[in-house]
Amino acid sequence: MRITLTTLLVDEYDRAIAYFTEVLGFTLAEDRPLSETKRWVVVRPPGSKEAGLLLARAADDRQRAAIGDQSGGRVFLFLQTDDFARDHAAFIARGVTFLEEPRREDYGTVAVFEDLYGNRWDLIQPNG
Repeated sequence: MRITLTTLLVDEYDRAIAYFTEVLGFTLAEDRPLSETKRWVVVRPPGSKEAGLLLARAADDRQRAAIGDQSGGRVFLFLQTDDFARDHAAFIARGVTFLEEPRREDYGTVAVFEDLYGNRWDLIQPNG
């Protein structure tokens, strides 16, 4: 078994697709209609064959309230890189908001950033 997709609540499909593909450099893996109001939209980090995000437009007030706070303010997602300096600089150039300066930990180099909605992510390059 393996986890392949994580649902990420968004306000609007095209806005979310633009952010993840143009700002974070993800690949649009799927975008197909399921109904007149619902789409199956999957984005994947560069180089990822399986793991991805299912961008799901919030359907009701409860879901809309959870946009940007799916983990209660904690880091929600971890984006691993093989070149922290390259990706950190590219994200800053594209307007990504980092909440801290990069730091070295026993496990690697890391910095927390917020996505378009305020969800917190770790950009991380493991040691070794």
